[in-house]
Amino acid sequence: MGAFEYRQAEEIRDAFGRHGVQYLFIGKSGAILLGFPDTTQDADIFVERSVENGRALVAALRELDFDLSDKHVAEIERGKDFIQLKNGPFDLDRIFAPDGIERFEDAWKRHVDVEGFPVCHPDDIIASKAATNRIKDRESLPRLQSFREYWIRQGRKS
Repeated sequence: MGAFEYRQAEEIRDAFGRHGVQYLFIGKSGAILLGFPDTTQDADIFVERSVENGRALVAALRELDFDLSDKHVAEIERGKDFIQLKNGPFDLDRIFAPDGIERFEDAWKRHVDVEGFPVCHPDDIIASKAATNRIKDRESLPRLQSFREYWIRQGRKS
């Protein structure tokens, strides 16, 4: 698959909105929507964990033409912490429990709305990247932290 594109974010936003999915963009895709100058290969979605939201998510993903097996549906509905979907029009990582963030409700209170996109606050994106402790995330942390400082200086929510 190619790089994450704004068009894909719009498709996610619109389909998730039609089905009432409670979610936030997180990871680099979230940072990019905030204005972070980088690329990523997939959309990272932090989803509120509940059976109802899982069912709404399944319906939205099917609308987006993701080919969901019975196993994927069961994992989504029961709230498996992390699922990578590479069987649709773009790659999507669905996360119910991102490292570094305690609860969806807490991240939702801090989230930023960008042109109708619900995005995790940069502090949550940074906390999640730091907590994963993967080499690629450690390498991007200084750039993300610098971006956060720029973002705050521009008068965004701190």
